[in-house]
Amino acid sequence: MSLYFVGIDISKYKHDCCIISAVDQKVVSKFTVKNDKAGFEHLLTIFQSLSSPEYIRIGFESTAHYALNLELFLENAHHSFMEVNPVLIKEYKKSTSLRRTKTDSVDCESIARWLMTVAYKPHSKGFYHAYSLKSLTRLRDRLIRQRSFYLVKMTNFLDHTFPEFKPFFNERLSKTALYLLENYGTAEKMAKMNSASYDKLRCISRGKFSPGQFLQLKGLAVNTVGVNNSIFDVELNSLLTLYKVLAKEIGTLEEEINKLIEEVHPHYMSVPGIGPISAAVIYSEYGDMSNFSNSGQMLAFAGIEPGINESGTASHGGRMVKRGSSQLRYVLINCCLPLIRFDMTFATYYAKKRGEGKPHRVAITHVAKKLVRVIYALERQDVDYSVQKLR
Repeated sequence: MSLYFVGIDISKYKHDCCIISAVDQKVVSKFTVKNDKAGFEHLLTIFQSLSSPEYIRIGFESTAHYALNLELFLENAHHSFMEVNPVLIKEYKKSTSLRRTKTDSVDCESIARWLMTVAYKPHSKGFYHAYSLKSLTRLRDRLIRQRSFYLVKMTNFLDHTFPEFKPFFNERLSKTALYLLENYGTAEKMAKMNSASYDKLRCISRGKFSPGQFLQLKGLAVNTVGVNNSIFDVELNSLLTLYKVLAKEIGTLEEEINKLIEEVHPHYMSVPGIGPISAAVIYSEYGDMSNFSNSGQMLAFAGIEPGINESGTASHGGRMVKRGSSQLRYVLINCCLPLIRFDMTFATYYAKKRGEGKPHRVAITHVAKKLVRVIYALERQDVDYSVQKLR
C-alpha cells in the first residue's frame, strides 16, 4: 500500500492540513478542519479514504496545549503522530526557498515535506500522563514566581516600616519571620512582645530562636528608623494573604505531582539530588526516552550542548545554545548542586573541570551534561543508579 505524509499546521480554532503521496511526492489534498468534533471526524474520514493507519505518517509543530485534543483524538483512532520542533521547520523552509512567505497553507506543506526527509519517530502511547505532569510542573513554576514577587513586595514594605527586620533574619523571610509579620506586623507591636510571645516563637522555630535573639529583635524594634503608617498595615495584610494562598496552592500541586511521578517512578529518581519534583520536570519535558537515539540528542533538547563555529581550518566550540526547555535546563543544573556535594563521582568530575581552569558556572554545566548521559543510560538499561557501575 502507498505511504502518505500528513503535515498539520496547528492553530487555536482551526488546523490546516496537507497530504503528500510518497509515490510521486505530489500534494494529494490541502484542506482546513475546525478544532471541534465535526472537524476531527472529517479529518478521520479523509484518512480512512487514503489507507490504513500504519501507512499514514502525521506530523505537526509543538504548539503548547492547542494540539492536545487532536493528539488524544488521533491516539484513540489508532493513528500515530510525530511532534516537530518549530525551529526545524523554519530552517527547512529557509533551505528550500529564498522567499519569506509564511501562511498556514505553506507551513502545513513544509511540515509534510520535512516529514519525508527524516526518520519517523511517533509520539509514545499514553502520553497524557506526561502531559499532566508538564501542566502541573509548569503551573507550579509560575506560582512560585508569583510567590517570589510578593516576597519582594514585602521586602519593599519593610524598607519603609522596619528596615532592620530582614537583615536580622539574614535577608530571608523564614517561617519565623513570616509569623512575626502576620501576627505583629509593625515594629511598634514587636517592641511590646512578652514572654508568651517568645514561647510561641520558640515553638515555631523548633527551639532555634534563642532568648538573646528575641531581646535583640525587640531592641531593634524600639530603635527602628522605620515609619509606622496605617496604609502600610493594609498593604502588608494583603501581601501576606496573597502569599499564603499561593503557598497553599503550591503545596497542593506538589502533592499531586508526587503522586503522579511515584506511579511512573523513573530510574533516575535513584540518583542522589533528583527529588520527586525534579524527576517530574525531567520526565514531563523529555517524555518518552525511546525517542532519543543517543544522549547527545537529549543534551540538544535541553539546550545544554555547546554551539560549534567552524570555518576553513579553524574550529572551536561556542557557548551553550540555550534552545529547548528553559525549565528542564534549570532543573538539570540545579540537581547538580547536591550531586557535587554528596556523590563522589560527580564531585570528582566537578573538581576536575575546576582544575582545568573553568569557572563554577561552566564546570556545573559540564556536570549537568554528565547527569543527562547517566539519565539516558539508566532508562535505556532499565536499572537504578549505582556508583559502582558508573564510569
